[in-house]
Amino acid sequence: MCYGYPSRRALLAAGLGLGAGAFVAASPAAAATPPHHRHKERVPPGQISIQLWTVRDDLAQNYDTTLAYLAETGYPKVELALGYFGRTAQQLREFLDGLGLEASSSHDGISADDAALDTKIQNALTLGQTYMVVPYLASDSLDEWKGWAERMNVEARAARSAGLRYGYHNHAHEFTTDLGGGVTPWHVLTKELDPRLVHLEIDIYWAVTGGVGRGVRDPVKFAIDVIRRAPQRVLQYHVKDRHLDGDMADLGTGTIDFRRVFDAHRVREYIVENDTPDVTPRRTSEVGYRYLRKLRF
Repeated sequence: MCYGYPSRRALLAAGLGLGAGAFVAASPAAAATPPHHRHKERVPPGQISIQLWTVRDDLAQNYDTTLAYLAETGYPKVELALGYFGRTAQQLREFLDGLGLEASSSHDGISADDAALDTKIQNALTLGQTYMVVPYLASDSLDEWKGWAERMNVEARAARSAGLRYGYHNHAHEFTTDLGGGVTPWHVLTKELDPRLVHLEIDIYWAVTGGVGRGVRDPVKFAIDVIRRAPQRVLQYHVKDRHLDGDMADLGTGTIDFRRVFDAHRVREYIVENDTPDVTPRRTSEVGYRYLRKLRF
């Protein structure tokens, strides 16, 4: 999903909340070495993860080698997607333990029934997860969004009883779809999801893109407002950059001011993701890890 921008670079910088000179550092070198100003804090290394959807093509070719590479790069955690590639949850846990990787989170759809929910929870416990996250829902129906929120509350209650945290991951359409009378899916979710049970995994790229789609002057501020105003706790970020044309970018090579977001709200997991790696999935994973390790905010 791409949205256009005005052509003047000053307007581009202002619109994304980047300020003058933002385009000087938008290069692969900047991704590897974010500029050091007065900022002193960094993302704690134990809170860095990667969403495996980023390396899905490599996983399909050689799952074991790809996970070993992520461990060698320095990632302590991964967020699971796409299943277990022929392993049981126990077998995958043993393999990840051998690599020194933790599957701290996973993307799982809403379960079809209570039996499927129980299986999902038991697998998450076997893998040693902290989080389980619903990755995507889409509809133009207000009633359907309300029904999903009700079901997620049920699942979240079961997850909490098992010692797991249950969350929802956004895209852009939650902010831009009109369900009638100006009500959006985000209005429904933040009103209906029980903040005692459900947390949010905010995808920064998609929140910024949602702001662009709504025509706001400062899409990064829009994303920050989304984070600050939600009754639910924001415990995880998907950290994904954005090119000027709206396409996804490797971290530090795009236009999003992550310092500004991280200064506004800190989370427990900073999860690297890029659905469309700029060069190769491995390169994206390397650039993302180095960027988060060196960024000061």
